[in-house]
Amino acid sequence: MEVNAAAGPALAPAQNSDLEVRITKRFSNPEQAFELNVDFRVPPGFTILFGASGAGKTTVLDCIAGLSRPDKGRIAIGEDLFDSEKQRDVPAWKRRIGYVIQDLALFPHLTAEENVAFGLHALGAAERQRRSREMLRTFRVDHLRERRPAQISGGERQRVALARTLITEPRVLLLDEPLAALDRPTKSHILDDLRQWNESHRVPILYVTHSSEEVFALGEQVVVLAAGRIVALGPPHEVMSAPRLETVAQLLGFENIFDATVTSLHEERGTMTCRLDAGPVELETPLVRGDIGSKLRVGIRAGDLLLATESPRGLSARNVVPGTVRRIEQRDVIIAAAIECSGTEFEVHLTLAAREALQLAPGKSVWVVVKTHSCHLMAA
Repeated sequence: MEVNAAAGPALAPAQNSDLEVRITKRFSNPEQAFELNVDFRVPPGFTILFGASGAGKTTVLDCIAGLSRPDKGRIAIGEDLFDSEKQRDVPAWKRRIGYVIQDLALFPHLTAEENVAFGLHALGAAERQRRSREMLRTFRVDHLRERRPAQISGGERQRVALARTLITEPRVLLLDEPLAALDRPTKSHILDDLRQWNESHRVPILYVTHSSEEVFALGEQVVVLAAGRIVALGPPHEVMSAPRLETVAQLLGFENIFDATVTSLHEERGTMTCRLDAGPVELETPLVRGDIGSKLRVGIRAGDLLLATESPRGLSARNVVPGTVRRIEQRDVIIAAAIECSGTEFEVHLTLAAREALQLAPGKSVWVVVKTHSCHLMAA
């Protein structure tokens, strides 16, 4: 479905104002109560709203679009759209907010051009046609303008949906996983077009995704949501590459997260040694502020670990830990291996070819290789 809350009567160019969101909304149900409580600002450009299912991401977007009413707070973009203290609540159709979600709602009886022109009913026929064809060209589907939705592919329908929303010059764009069902090349091309459109318009764009790849490809800022609260906010390379909270690490796919204790500091080489509390295994990690005996958490992505079937020599990696293969599981084209190392279990991801080359099987002796900078440190 696509919600076109931008199709109000005004088509003046959008102003480059920040979107301000400070809202609280409570939900009560027999199983569990849920409260959304967020306070953040979206400047012109891409802001990624990232979090697990049920974190409250879609509720945030619905409140901004005017499809759901917060219990209290304020939403503004140059002017107040919602303010509980002033008892102001601008209707969705007057907010000039574009909102595209995964399930499209193109009119099946209209052509692509007619779908895109639908929000321009206040203009004359010639101007509607000119603008719609220009927007179709922007998203590279002008050659499909006479076709109906059933006659074009999923990626082409998504391009038409974006064109229909953006032609109304929204002052905010909300995107709720609009590309989740598309293959990677199609998704990449649409993101390129959307990025190019944004360079000339620079309106606040709030983009919901579960894909860390999309976070780095698009995001100028990322807001991480968990259980209705913001747990991290900042540039993607800071929030995503070196998460300081276990909640963020889990969202980003850190399959290995261990309690640890600092046992020694090596300031001269910018590292320290941490003992994993599950057993005697020690890892050299990047140096952070803290004393010997400090408690912290160490997160390591399964794809950052290497396996060897002979004791490695001549490596730059500081950590080589002997272990035994306990389980092997195939997940699509990835092999997940559980390696037990003196009471600590590592999950390691390999390719199908690597499994065959190493002849991995339960009970086989291996060595887990951990690069120092693959160890991400978090508060305990």
